[in-house]
Amino acid sequence: MKKFLITLFILIIIGGAAFFIGWPQFSVPPGDYGVLRSKTHGIDPLPLRSGEFRWVWYKLIPTNVTIDAFSLAPVQREISAQGVLPSGNVYALFAGNQVDFDWEFSASFSFSLKSDMLVSLADEHNIHTQKELDVFQENLADGIEAFIIRYLSSPANADELESILAGATQSLTEQALEQFPAIENFSCVVKNARFPDFILYREMRGLYEDFIAAQRELAVSSMNRNAEGRINSLLRLNELERYGELLTKYPILLQYLTLPRGAAE
Repeated sequence: MKKFLITLFILIIIGGAAFFIGWPQFSVPPGDYGVLRSKTHGIDPLPLRSGEFRWVWYKLIPTNVTIDAFSLAPVQREISAQGVLPSGNVYALFAGNQVDFDWEFSASFSFSLKSDMLVSLADEHNIHTQKELDVFQENLADGIEAFIIRYLSSPANADELESILAGATQSLTEQALEQFPAIENFSCVVKNARFPDFILYREMRGLYEDFIAAQRELAVSSMNRNAEGRINSLLRLNELERYGELLTKYPILLQYLTLPRGAAE
C-alpha cells in the first residue's frame, strides 16, 4: 500500500510538471500576447494570452518551443498638414482681390494592432521582439499619416474637407480602417485648423466652370466657322482645278472666253 501511494504521488508530480510545462500562458505577462513557434509544428496560428487556458503537448519536447511576448499598446502620432483646395490657385486667380484657398491643420491620431492578426504579422515580417514590433508599428503609423494627407488633398474629397477640418472625422476613420485592415480603435482628433472660405470657393468653382464652358462653346463655334470657310475654299479650288483641266483639254475654249460678250453671241 505504501509503495502504491509513493508511485501514485510520483505520477501526480510528473503529471503536474507535464501540465505546467505544456501550459504556454505562463510565458506571457498579464495583458500581453504571445506568439508560439515550434520546430515540429511551425508557428501556432492562435495568439497566446495570459489567463486563457491552452495546453500544447509538443511543448513537452525540450527546446522545441519558443514563445515571444508582445505588448499591443496603442500607438499615437501627432500630425500637421497644409495644402490648397483642388484647383484653388486657379480659382483664386480667377477671383482676384488677394483671395486664397489654402488650408492647414494639426491633429493627432491613434490606433492599435488587432490581436488576432499578431501571429500572421509576426510570421510575415519576421518579428520576434517587442523592439521589432515597435519599429513595424512606427512604419505603419508613417503609412497612415501619409494616407491622411493624401486623403485631405484628394480632389474627390474636397467637399468632405470642410467637415474634417471642423472635427468630423468619421469618413476619414472609415477609410483608414478599410485601407489598413491590421488596425483597430483608430481615431483622429483635429486640434487646430485654418479654414479657407468654402462658400466663395464653391462660387468661384461654379463661375470658372461656366466660364470654361462658354470659352469651349465659343471655340467650337469659331472652329465650325473656320471649317466652313476651309470647305468653301476647297470647293472653289476643286472648281478651278476642273476648269483648268477643261481648258487644257479644249484650248479653244480659252479663246471663246476671251471674246467680248457681244462677239461670242
